[in-house]
Amino acid sequence: MKLVSYWHDTAPMFSGGAPGPVEGHYDAAIIGGGFTGLAAAYRLAKAGAKVVVLEAERVGWGASGRNGGHLNNGLAHSYLSAKAELGKERAIALYRALDDSVDTIEALVAQEGIDCSFRRAGKLKLASKPQHFEAIARNFEAVHAEVDPDTALLSAADLKSEIGSPFHGAMLSKKSAMMHMGRYVAGLATAAARHGAVIHENAAVTDHKQAGKRHELTTSRGRISADNVLVATGAYTTPNFGYFHRRIICVGSFIIATRPLSDAEIAATMPGNRTCVNSMNIGNYFRLSPDNRLIFGGRARFSATSDQRSDARSGQILQASLAAIFPQLAKVEIDYCWGGLVDMTKDRFPRAGYHDGVWYAMGYSGHGAQLSTHLGMIMAEAMLGREDRNPLKGLEWPSIPGYSGKPWFLPMVGLYYKALDRIQ
Repeated sequence: MKLVSYWHDTAPMFSGGAPGPVEGHYDAAIIGGGFTGLAAAYRLAKAGAKVVVLEAERVGWGASGRNGGHLNNGLAHSYLSAKAELGKERAIALYRALDDSVDTIEALVAQEGIDCSFRRAGKLKLASKPQHFEAIARNFEAVHAEVDPDTALLSAADLKSEIGSPFHGAMLSKKSAMMHMGRYVAGLATAAARHGAVIHENAAVTDHKQAGKRHELTTSRGRISADNVLVATGAYTTPNFGYFHRRIICVGSFIIATRPLSDAEIAATMPGNRTCVNSMNIGNYFRLSPDNRLIFGGRARFSATSDQRSDARSGQILQASLAAIFPQLAKVEIDYCWGGLVDMTKDRFPRAGYHDGVWYAMGYSGHGAQLSTHLGMIMAEAMLGREDRNPLKGLEWPSIPGYSGKPWFLPMVGLYYKALDRIQ
């Protein structure tokens, strides 16, 4: 079993990084070489701006290369919960932004010829308990009537042709998609560089100073200045940017990938070949890879760290969860196990905007694979002085009392949600 991301291991390395020292002056500096930062750089470069990307590791090293491979439309919350918290207008705008996000990726993949196995698969929100199906049905009625008619409510009987596990029904979101995340991020970086973006890998930003409208950024490879800065570092945001560091809660998420499954095994487990998420608070998400592996993830441990030892321990927990859902795969070999950090906000809504001279987009709370490309492009448009289409503009982002960037409370949160899953 390899303790590396399947997406990293099965994609070509980006080879267009800029050699030499980090130096010069730019119209815009993007901190973070994931989907958000690369998409912003792509849009800025296409518009003729002089743009640089500063990535501490290599492009796609963080959440963009460590996720479950889902491009799901819809919200992290139920639509009904989002309406109650945000109001109907904002909830609809955010839901539609996630719809638009999948469209944006589909168009970009086609336009730039990125070979990443993009496919409109549809997502199943699976009811793990009978009472969960009742809640899913109520949410479906509101979603279908108010914001997304491309949805369907499936009974337990309907699911027999979709999944080889006894769930109690599901909501099908037909617009949702999937792709190979590693090949996509390499293709996005290549496209951004081809249009003129300068991408520096292994160039961690160690200091940021601002004098008037001019920013000075010091990195491990040199220093640059820029007129605009976009922070797109998510869960890997450093204390140099304390405003964001105090508002992002880093939570570990872990994933395993089986060996390639046979046609018979696929027919017995995932004949519908969709992205799937179950309804538990500490739930699981899964899909088939382009080479027919089952990619199976979840919150195996409520941890703010991800290293190879914790990944291996979490892999064992995930393998037990996989066997509980798919007993027919209980003894299947696991080829990959990896982890990463999710950039959670307190209310699990993402944030994007402008604060104290710096642009930002982050806090995707487990739904960034789809929204990040779209939001990166939206922030680029705002940086260019064009129409501000930010669906999150004006959404308050209070700091978390007693929190300075180290989530000491995560074990207690995990125990709370485990208790809820037992009683609800």
